[in-house]
Amino acid sequence: MGTTVNGTPTQIGADPATTAAEFVRDGLGLTGTKTACNAGVCGSCTLLLDGTPAASCLLPATALEGRAVTTVEGVGDGAEHPVQRAFAAHDAMQCGYCTPGFVVEAAAFVDRHRAEHGDTAPTRDEIADALAGHLCRCGAYPGIYAAVAAACAGEHDDAAASAPPRAEAAEKVSGRARYTTDVRPEGCWEAVIVRSTRAHAQVQSVDAGGAPQVDLLGADRTVRYVGQPLLAVAAPTAAKARAAAEQVRVDYRDLPAAVDPATTHRPEAPVVYPTRAERGAALTHAEGGVPPARWRGNVRGPFSLGWRGATAVKRIGDAARRGDPRLVTGAFQTPAQVHTPLEPHACVARWDDSGGLHLHASTQSVMALAEAAAKHWDLPRERVHVTAEHVGGGFGAKAGLRVENIAAAELARSTGAPVRLVFDRAAELTDAGHRPGARIEVNLLAGPGGDLAALTMDAYSDGGASIGGTVAVMGRLVYGHAPRRLRDFDVVTHRPPGAPFRGPNGAQLLWALEQSVDDAAHRLGEDPIALRRRWDGNRKRHALYDWAAALPVWRERSKGAASGRFRRGVGMAAANWLYLLDRSTAVDLVVEDGTVVAETGVQDIGTGARSVVADVVRGELGLPAERVAVRTGSSDLAYAPASTGSRTTASLGPAARDAAVKLREEASRRAEGAPGGPGGLDAAALAALEGVRVRGGRRRDRRGYVTPFSLSDGGTVGRGFTGAVHVMEVEVDTLLGTVRPTRCWAGISAGRMYAERPARNQCEGGVVQGIGYALYEQRRDDPLTGAVLTANLEDYRIPGIGDTPEITVHFHEKGWDHVTGGGVGIGEVSTIGVAAAVGNAVFDATGWRPHDLPIRPDRLLEGIGAK
Repeated sequence: MGTTVNGTPTQIGADPATTAAEFVRDGLGLTGTKTACNAGVCGSCTLLLDGTPAASCLLPATALEGRAVTTVEGVGDGAEHPVQRAFAAHDAMQCGYCTPGFVVEAAAFVDRHRAEHGDTAPTRDEIADALAGHLCRCGAYPGIYAAVAAACAGEHDDAAASAPPRAEAAEKVSGRARYTTDVRPEGCWEAVIVRSTRAHAQVQSVDAGGAPQVDLLGADRTVRYVGQPLLAVAAPTAAKARAAAEQVRVDYRDLPAAVDPATTHRPEAPVVYPTRAERGAALTHAEGGVPPARWRGNVRGPFSLGWRGATAVKRIGDAARRGDPRLVTGAFQTPAQVHTPLEPHACVARWDDSGGLHLHASTQSVMALAEAAAKHWDLPRERVHVTAEHVGGGFGAKAGLRVENIAAAELARSTGAPVRLVFDRAAELTDAGHRPGARIEVNLLAGPGGDLAALTMDAYSDGGASIGGTVAVMGRLVYGHAPRRLRDFDVVTHRPPGAPFRGPNGAQLLWALEQSVDDAAHRLGEDPIALRRRWDGNRKRHALYDWAAALPVWRERSKGAASGRFRRGVGMAAANWLYLLDRSTAVDLVVEDGTVVAETGVQDIGTGARSVVADVVRGELGLPAERVAVRTGSSDLAYAPASTGSRTTASLGPAARDAAVKLREEASRRAEGAPGGPGGLDAAALAALEGVRVRGGRRRDRRGYVTPFSLSDGGTVGRGFTGAVHVMEVEVDTLLGTVRPTRCWAGISAGRMYAERPARNQCEGGVVQGIGYALYEQRRDDPLTGAVLTANLEDYRIPGIGDTPEITVHFHEKGWDHVTGGGVGIGEVSTIGVAAAVGNAVFDATGWRPHDLPIRPDRLLEGIGAK
């Protein structure tokens, strides 16, 4: 029997070294099949062999001989499969990079389940078992559960009657969505980065054997961590590029290295940045600038931003001397958490005949990347063109001009061909950034009346060879104005640098602070929610406290640790985040063939930027979904913000509305005040507007509500803070030491939700990522060499669908009337407090308070055993 792919006879004839995934993607152009881990762990490359799911990254292409192969493009036999309709209807995706693999596996499961059980919904456990080999770093698992259950019950056998909640859903469920890793122009060369094998060394010479190369090392020729880029080489094929990289010879002069954060502060430790110039050029993991501070060897700091700090220190010192039981003290530790988006860092670069640069990049900042590239290569801005049609996740690690952009562009110039550079998973887990670890020392004192009397925090951030920790000073923004001394230090080592990660510094702060507040409540004999409500002056968060206190799970929780092997606990934590915006944001509307097309350069990394724009325009103009289209992801379109810091929706939504209002006003002028209904446009109005283009911008907030503080990346700080309250229920197995979150209630106060289901999805994903931080994720380094040991998705564990509790999201949409559009961002505040809620729930279940993340079984068993 011959081979067929999606029903079409196909000749394999591939090199035995070619994987099935490479053959399908590169040989046949069926790029719906994704590669992410290349180890059979993530499931993104899943296809069907004779109807059975298989991980194609582990199969040689020759294994397809004589088989019926089905990719995501052929799952529905030329039509939509019910699973594809269900995934779209239930918004069972975010960035969408993992979605094709889920769809293929889910389609096989749904067909099998319905054949055996009829139109009945399976249990959550059955769905989790069926999809256990798949990972979604965005955490879109709740929607996936709902979609698979609904498809099994036959709810999506017919075409959908309404548009899905996500504008690009059809492209993602079908595999048509095009990511940077899918781009391979004709004549494209492949590039590979050669990385340092030393933690600290002087590079004496490099021999690339004649292969096209670009030097990525600085003028001082010094490497400061294992995995640091040295050079990149290119060749006409990926195999030849890998071979060329293996032939590169580097002559190192080894230097002493400081790889242990526990000893790097000692006077005898090798210094990472010994000179003033090197310290000034130090790598940074900050988002929006690094505050000034002094250096002492490998320790930078303190940077302090307190309030009546001397008073706080005196009150806490007096309380310690008298043994005041209202004084809470503790040292808390957090590990490095790696971003690991499933689409790795990638760039395809080419130069046109006029000297213009074209970058197809997996980036969170299309506009900022174009500006930085123009500056780097001394080009007029209009000659730099950045495209990011779809982006497979980022979480803070894909902002700005990065090494993959520089290497691909330089190699494209030297070879005269387009050049494609994609990180492998080891590089992604080593040198693409991580949330820095931290040690946070807390002293918190409640006064005789139960009010917060004093707070001190010293935070020592461990960002490897990077600086920028502001963990402690974030504590200035919460719990009123009680005296507090807050000091931040960076502890620098010869290890890979960090990067901003979804709520930079916030998760570390709240792991320590929210457990300390919980401890204070127990010492005072007070309800933890009631105590926070009293200490917290944020009125918007007061509404969330009231909501959380009324939850049956909170009212009915047992007071004190339970007994027995399996123990249930309920804990909560609060969070806040800054209101950020980009006042230069613009959206263009143009009418083409009776359709209103919205154009803006924003990249959609899975947070729903397209949906926000589409929903605002449709609602403002009274148009059906098919009459509104959205073009995004190009630096040639209207200016748009970076997808960082929870600023994107707060900037895009008002600009889209302004554009829609202007288009409606233009229609009114042309139709003499009768544009076809109250606020809506009919077919005649659209016909009259054919070819008309208007631009909308983000109008100013009410006077005084945008501060004069601007960030280095173009953002502006607005007045007010978003709020979150997470209530977590866990089950602790005191025999095996495992913690299983069973249910979570997430209350979010950020005003108007522009696109409700994608917003809910993002908050659910925030819970999943917070659970990963609490229980599983920990980058491991070799203590002697500094090399990252957890360099694959088997050793670096991120949450799967079976780790996902039932999640209820509650939006409190009041309190932001002063903001244009009435709503702000949710990406950061929805995740940074989750780990602390898990920690407080573990304490509630066992009476043992975890101080170190992740809450591993060995730590839990040791803790409850000691207690």
